[in-house]
Amino acid sequence: MTRRVLIARQDNLGDVLLTGPAVRAVAAAGARVTMLCGPRGSAAAELLPGVCEVMVWRADWIDPDPDPICRAHLDDLLDSMAAGRFDEALILTSFHQSPLPLALLLRIAGVPRIAAISEDYPGSLLDVRAQVDDDLHEVMRGLSLADACGYSLPDDDDGRLRIERKSGLDPRAAAMTPYVVVHPGASVPARAWAARRHAELVRLLSERGRNVLVTGSAEERDLTAALCRGADPARVCDLGGATDLGELAEVIAAAEAIVVANTGPAHLAAAVGTSTVSVYAPTVPSVRWHPWCVPFELLHREVPCAGCRARQCPVQGHPCVDEVTAEMAAGAIARLTHRPAAPRPVHGTQRDPVEPVPA
Repeated sequence: MTRRVLIARQDNLGDVLLTGPAVRAVAAAGARVTMLCGPRGSAAAELLPGVCEVMVWRADWIDPDPDPICRAHLDDLLDSMAAGRFDEALILTSFHQSPLPLALLLRIAGVPRIAAISEDYPGSLLDVRAQVDDDLHEVMRGLSLADACGYSLPDDDDGRLRIERKSGLDPRAAAMTPYVVVHPGASVPARAWAARRHAELVRLLSERGRNVLVTGSAEERDLTAALCRGADPARVCDLGGATDLGELAEVIAAAEAIVVANTGPAHLAAAVGTSTVSVYAPTVPSVRWHPWCVPFELLHREVPCAGCRARQCPVQGHPCVDEVTAEMAAGAIARLTHRPAAPRPVHGTQRDPVEPVPA
């Protein structure tokens, strides 16, 4: 009989994408994998190779906008777990999240074998309690738990991020090739580069002969529109709110590079092999979250408050990322693409001088 394994990852899109290698390790053993995700990450789970089914349930001890704990909400999960008849559950969490609330519910639901990484004493809640170095990349953290449960990647799997490619390239993107993607949004405000910096970069890249696609969710349409306002439509295209996750993956896959914060599309870029300039707010250590197995550069300023885990930056001016200039990002793009930008065109109006981007 096929073994039924539940893999839980209940935070955001990028977090779910980073579980991909662990999911494939379990699936390679012939198990039927069900992903348990929160509503913020379920679209990513739908794209992961090896996932047979996706279940969506909000964990109010993990979601950044939690609802009060409700008995009916807990009962929904217990009923679903009992109906799933799972043989085993792997609870994947980041270093700052506890797996034990979910482990308790899964135990009550009758899941016979439960595994997680836990610093806290789990009592009888876990059958496999793994402990790892905190400064381990999230991909390796997930793989280490899979390994502790007896699952490993096959020899022909290199451990990179992957997704199922289900969409075609947007015709507007195809018409702009070659291009760079600029993705200004972030799931956590403290990780976002200022909108004015993004706008400066879009202008700078377009003036230097690069085509730019600006991407974002439906909720970020005002932001993407502001970045593109006044730009040359032959060079700059606003795709804010125009793509679902699979379509966004295709736009990123066809790009020369992407400029993005430490947020979901950075890991989507890794899953399609696109070079990444990460304007990386050091709210969490980059060793755990940097783009995985693709060429990348991290841009930020050293600050004494690194590791703060803040969702809203309390420091005036958000110096760790907002002191990163458009010129610095443009230079990183040039290095990653090994293609110097075209000379800056002469305009009828005087602007601040900009030094050429190094090759």
